[in-house]
Amino acid sequence: MEFIHNPVMPLEVLEGLRLTPGGIYVDCTLGGAGHSEAILNKTVDFRPAVLLIGLDQDPEALAAAANKLVKFLDRVKLVRANFAGLTEVLNSLEITHVDGIIFDLGVSSYQLDNPARGFSYQHNAPLDMRMDPEQEITAGYLVNNLPEHKLAKTIKDFGEERWAARIAQFIAEERKRIPIETTGQLVEIIKKAVPAGARRQGPHPARRTFQALRIAVNRELEILEQAVLSAVNALRPGGRICVITFHSLEDRIIKDLFRRLVSPCTCPRNFPVCVCGREKVLRLVNAKPVLASPSELELNPRARSAKLRVAERI
Repeated sequence: MEFIHNPVMPLEVLEGLRLTPGGIYVDCTLGGAGHSEAILNKTVDFRPAVLLIGLDQDPEALAAAANKLVKFLDRVKLVRANFAGLTEVLNSLEITHVDGIIFDLGVSSYQLDNPARGFSYQHNAPLDMRMDPEQEITAGYLVNNLPEHKLAKTIKDFGEERWAARIAQFIAEERKRIPIETTGQLVEIIKKAVPAGARRQGPHPARRTFQALRIAVNRELEILEQAVLSAVNALRPGGRICVITFHSLEDRIIKDLFRRLVSPCTCPRNFPVCVCGREKVLRLVNAKPVLASPSELELNPRARSAKLRVAERI
């Protein structure tokens, strides 16, 4: 199966990064290399040449990206790493500062559509959901081993699922009978747990639970703020960071972090001068997040929930 990931808002990302000759750019979520390819194509005639560093913890993504970017490999460095390890990666490459960083937090089309990866409620497959196939914890492990109350909290907190307690209850009852090993089993349990009236409205009844398990397996929210903060610290003055989010939980983290870095002062409003000593780190390039255009949504419906936030290092 070909590793495909249609990059979301590629033109808007290129504009946000404000590419410059001789710049160093990092794609922290390489995936299908869509954004990386767009950056390299845009800068093909730049002198001095641009260097692109691509990070991904999925070896299949790295292999596909290397093949896709083969004509650019003289100015590309691909590294197998989670974006939480950005600082260590840059240190290993003896790079102190970079000019731009992109985070595309969406799951790639390949990962969603490849049944073997277990991310999708549309295909029957082993309950996996690991972005790094070498890590130990899988979705199946969580479903079969988390205490019911912790499972309910995971589904509620990471999936914003109103029926989280009921879904966890049904899962706990079913796993007493037989292990829950496939996505198909889990989907049927969720359908039984969610009342019929709720199933007839809105998205697929399993969507939020699957989102929650994916986030928990890959510790997505746990590592996100520190990873983005490390990325901001790696930017040289004038460097830019672009972050594309796909659900409210991760977008809230990015929005709040950017706000704190744009307005870090903690002094009471009635103080005539700042005495806390906290300096502004970022400025927002766009006051509001950028959304995908109607023409893009026609070609890539998965971009409908995407939000792009861009900020510049002071």
